[in-house]
Amino acid sequence: MGPRDVPGGWDIGGVEDGAPCLGAVHCCGMGPPGDFPRTLTPSPPPFSAGLCGAREVHLPPGPLFRVEGTAISIPCSVSEYEGPTLQHFEWFLYRPTAPEISIGMISTRDSSFPYAVFGPRVQSGEVSVQRLRGDAVELRIARLRAEDAGVYECYTPTTDSMYHGNYSSKVVLKVIPDMLGVLAPTPRPLLRGRMAGTSPLQLSLSEGQELQLTCTAQSQTQQHTHLSVSFGVSAPDAPVGRQTLQEVVGVRRDFTVEAGGHFAERYRSGELSVAKAGGEQYKLAIGRVRPGDAGTYHCTVGEWIQDPDGSWQLIAEKRAALAQVTVQSIASQLAVSASPPEVRLSAGDALELLCNLSGPAAPAPHVAYAVSWEVGEGDGLLVAQLDTDGVAIVGESYANSQVGRRQVSLQKLTPAPGAYRLRIESAQPGDAGTYRCVARAYVHSPDAQLREVANSRSQGLKVHMKSEAVVVQAYAWLPVPATYRGDTAELLCNISVESTQAVHVAVSWWVEVTVGEEEPQGRMVASLSREGVAELGQRASGGDMSLDKVGPQCHRLRLHGVEPSDEGRYHCAVTSWVRYPDRSWYNAGAVKSNSVAVYPYARAMDTLFIPLIVGIASALFTGIAILATITCCFMRRLRKR
Repeated sequence: MGPRDVPGGWDIGGVEDGAPCLGAVHCCGMGPPGDFPRTLTPSPPPFSAGLCGAREVHLPPGPLFRVEGTAISIPCSVSEYEGPTLQHFEWFLYRPTAPEISIGMISTRDSSFPYAVFGPRVQSGEVSVQRLRGDAVELRIARLRAEDAGVYECYTPTTDSMYHGNYSSKVVLKVIPDMLGVLAPTPRPLLRGRMAGTSPLQLSLSEGQELQLTCTAQSQTQQHTHLSVSFGVSAPDAPVGRQTLQEVVGVRRDFTVEAGGHFAERYRSGELSVAKAGGEQYKLAIGRVRPGDAGTYHCTVGEWIQDPDGSWQLIAEKRAALAQVTVQSIASQLAVSASPPEVRLSAGDALELLCNLSGPAAPAPHVAYAVSWEVGEGDGLLVAQLDTDGVAIVGESYANSQVGRRQVSLQKLTPAPGAYRLRIESAQPGDAGTYRCVARAYVHSPDAQLREVANSRSQGLKVHMKSEAVVVQAYAWLPVPATYRGDTAELLCNISVESTQAVHVAVSWWVEVTVGEEEPQGRMVASLSREGVAELGQRASGGDMSLDKVGPQCHRLRLHGVEPSDEGRYHCAVTSWVRYPDRSWYNAGAVKSNSVAVYPYARAMDTLFIPLIVGIASALFTGIAILATITCCFMRRLRKR
């Protein structure tokens, strides 16, 4: 039975809009399986169509509005059928100019099914049918034409044992003209092509500057539609596509704003924003551009329509190139130099060093600099630092309890990036070495945070120091070689100093302690500072001690009531200090004396005391034993009587 053969008792007829079948054919009756006409009118109908409840062909409700030149996919499925799970589908078109004439488009079972008007389009793949599963397919038209408007019918040849249900369904498709336009921020006519703007603006920015781009999106579509606007960036000279275009930020069809990829965090922090300015204009603003933001910026506008089933469909999309943006990094522009290349001076003189910074050519109020001076190779010691707020910080080695607070200053001489001067009022021999100026550039974020974007170091410059030598020697000795337990042990430290400068000395006493088989370790017993302040430690025996100065260069340590635990080798350590005009101190050198042995001898009475105790104890034990024996024997005889 062919598609237009009719079983007995049935007439061919059209299906009117608004009929109970809703554009589908409802059939109830017996008949052999095979092909069945697509539109049948029962004469007379043995059952009501609404009571059949069998085979059902499903199409989305219409009408569907799509834009000329775009693609469309119409799904069709069948349910409640008998027979194999692989069902076949045939698609027909009824054009508005001839609503009674069906035009065969494509079939899943017959490659020769398309009519001549659709044959070339089917062969080229412009019109195709894609099977989604055994009982579901999708009609695809890659590029809609105005003549594609009409009523689309999806028909399923029967595989049922009887004709029961509906075998086709229809949906109306209306093809509307493309009325979507996108305008780049250059004086050029409104671009209607799918890809617009082949000659974008050329923008060159420095890192940290603000980037602002505008895009105009407009639609004159008669139907109610929503627009979505997305700003994206692609690598310079890269082909533009969904795979290469990185979305920056976009306004969705439901008016929500979303940022893409790594731009999401910057959007949340307020560094990135998008806003609608006026009825048709959208503005992208990146508060602080980064080198990675370079590329070609595009504006993609999509037009959306809501189908009768409630789903939203993208019916048109346009893209325009806005600007070709290059970002020059601050790191490539920041340069640091130090002068003079070499300095020679004497101790006590003022040391001055200059640091010159060069950065972006244009004034950059968004960039802040921090400058510091370091001395030494590698990660040197901090001398001084001037932070982004202009607060000076002196290195720890230049301001502590040992050296005092030296007069070190770091001053900004010219506007940013500018020149900076380091000045040390009274240079010391320890200030000799290699100095480097280090500059760090920061960019202010919208949340007031600073982000480091570059750093640079100058070449090292040499500082040579001429100073007077300070020679210090120390000698430790015992005025009384033999010390007995309980006596006071005296240790003397004689110091000799050779220098043309006034030298202050600090003296400390140490004892070498051996724990097990480990190497002897020094433990400080007492010390006398350069200001003459004594500090006493803890003896092993817990006894008292005292520290005093018995001569111009002679220091004494006394251990009162020495015990065997005080035994050990003692030495004195001497540190020489020179004071400079800025009231700071300089460690001119340290020396360690020879070691002397302290051994508390036992007295003669101590050697007799132990035998005496042992003798008395033995005598008492013997006497008690004898008395116990006699008493025991006497008591036995007394009982016998």
